[in-house]
Amino acid sequence: MKWYADRPVRFTRQLIADLLAVGWVALWIWVATTVHDWVLQLRAPGDGLVNAGGNIRDVFTNAANKARGLPLVGNDLAGALGNGTKAGETLTDAGHAQISVVEESAFWLAAALIVVPVLFLLITWLPLRLRYARKAGNTAKLRDKPDLLALRALTSLSPRQLAKFPNDPAVGWRTGNTDVIDELARRQLAALGVKA
Repeated sequence: MKWYADRPVRFTRQLIADLLAVGWVALWIWVATTVHDWVLQLRAPGDGLVNAGGNIRDVFTNAANKARGLPLVGNDLAGALGNGTKAGETLTDAGHAQISVVEESAFWLAAALIVVPVLFLLITWLPLRLRYARKAGNTAKLRDKPDLLALRALTSLSPRQLAKFPNDPAVGWRTGNTDVIDELARRQLAALGVKA
């Protein structure tokens, strides 16, 4: 496989396209991490619920522990204050649930913002690059076989390019005209940016 052309103009275009592809991926990674951080800011209410629930639980737990020491009504009062402890735990659980939903949403949104554009790039850009690399690599291997390159040129060059020959290039190839064969081979190599 030959990833880049030998000719400077085509090489430059390929290099710019590859750099744009890398830039595209980097841009979407940056967008995804930025969106991830923004979405994580939505967990603040959940953090508030966890803190408030923890504080309520601690206050009622301490009050229940002190109430146990009271004569006659201590155990009943401690049991009633225990319900406040459970309310604090319920708030804490609700906060943790909200935080979990926000974190999962942030993760999946960031993943989608990376996967979709990169998949688009892989579907559009990568096949073109692979096809060129395979074609140019195979063509470069034929540099020392001008007859095969000329035959390939007859089948792959556009009619407009073939019409530029003063005579019919197919006849020149069939009769073994070395000037026509060399020119066809040169044009086939040039079409892929490979030096003759």
